[in-house]
Amino acid sequence: MSQMPQLSACPSCEEPLESGDLFCGACGYDLSAVPARPATSPNGAAGTAARPSEWPVAPEVDSSDTPAPTHLPTDLPGTDSAGTELTEPDEYPLPAPAAPATPAVPAATPVPDATADPRTAAPQAAPPAGTALCVACRSGRVDPDGYCENCGHAQPRERDHMEQELDAVAAVSDRGLRHHRNEDAFAISAAALPDGSPAVVAIVCDGVSSATRPDEASLAASRAADESLRAALERGTHPQQAMHDAILAAADAVNALADEPPAAREHSPHQNAPACTLVGAVVAGGLLVIGWVGDSRAYWVPDDRTGPAVRLTEDDSWAAQMVAAGLMNEAEAYADERAHAITGWLGADAYELEPHTASFKPDRAGVVVVCTDGLWNYAEAVEEMARAVPADAAARPLHSAQVLVGHALDGGGHDNVTVAVVPFPCAPQGAGSA
Repeated sequence: MSQMPQLSACPSCEEPLESGDLFCGACGYDLSAVPARPATSPNGAAGTAARPSEWPVAPEVDSSDTPAPTHLPTDLPGTDSAGTELTEPDEYPLPAPAAPATPAVPAATPVPDATADPRTAAPQAAPPAGTALCVACRSGRVDPDGYCENCGHAQPRERDHMEQELDAVAAVSDRGLRHHRNEDAFAISAAALPDGSPAVVAIVCDGVSSATRPDEASLAASRAADESLRAALERGTHPQQAMHDAILAAADAVNALADEPPAAREHSPHQNAPACTLVGAVVAGGLLVIGWVGDSRAYWVPDDRTGPAVRLTEDDSWAAQMVAAGLMNEAEAYADERAHAITGWLGADAYELEPHTASFKPDRAGVVVVCTDGLWNYAEAVEEMARAVPADAAARPLHSAQVLVGHALDGGGHDNVTVAVVPFPCAPQGAGSA
């Protein structure tokens, strides 16, 4: 039998009661009909001492070691007057209550990993094998234009920085710090003369930025010149004649880029034909042969530094013309804003092509530095270039090319920079690495 409730007033007429009354003295209400007090309160707390609700504790980190968000009571769903759970669209699905009569507190929402969709928590499909991933976020795919589909980061192009080394020659090309792409190109190779003696080839080309597709022009010219030289040397052609013919072959390759449908020219009537400069070096049969068109240069730097360093090329440029005509000295000419306007280049709209070639027979060991103006702008004088070339350049041509590119970048890197270092005499032909 349950304990009689202790009341101070009648539930019917609210008249005061005495302890032990079974009926109200005023209205006769049967006080035994009053229900006993429940053992627990409706909110789940025993008696009148309410126990605070317990909220789920979020784990400190998830599987990717990323701190998980803290769950607050306001993050948990409520119910409307009909007992229906209130949820916002596109939220994570919540677990059903354990008992219909007493809605249960849902468990902590699992934290998705980096590959999960934030609305469905369903993992995204892994990209197919071989898909290029963004170098910045490491998860987004790279679209055909070279941008990440996830974070929009522009991806480095293949030609932004290139290095190649053979036993007897090495080259490095870099986009620089200011240009949006690398418009330089190089080609290095080794060949064998008919008598079996080794020959080394280095070609460096600089795309003319004011022309259309200068990066394509420099790449086409360097490849065509290299292929022509190797084939001619292996046939026994004199190296200087082979260099002359290689420049003509490079010019033909660049001219071919101008052959485009008439409709393309209609859409861009003011664009110039693709164009570039070229400088090359061949070490074969005890000779050093240089060829060039434009303002890319070749320098001779002896190993022992007792002999003079020499610039082996003369620029096809406005400044060089002013000096040659005696109208300015070299310092005045190259200080003029018109100094780097070139007067010779490879391209369909070039003036009459005049390949320059020269043969030398050095009397001591040294290296040839073949470079674009992205380097010599920061070491224009012969003495400056000689100081920038490491003392062990002949033994470590790749390291030397890297140092010279670094010299240009440290100086400001305003242009693309390409350098090939060719030891003289050349080392025996061997396998190379890219």
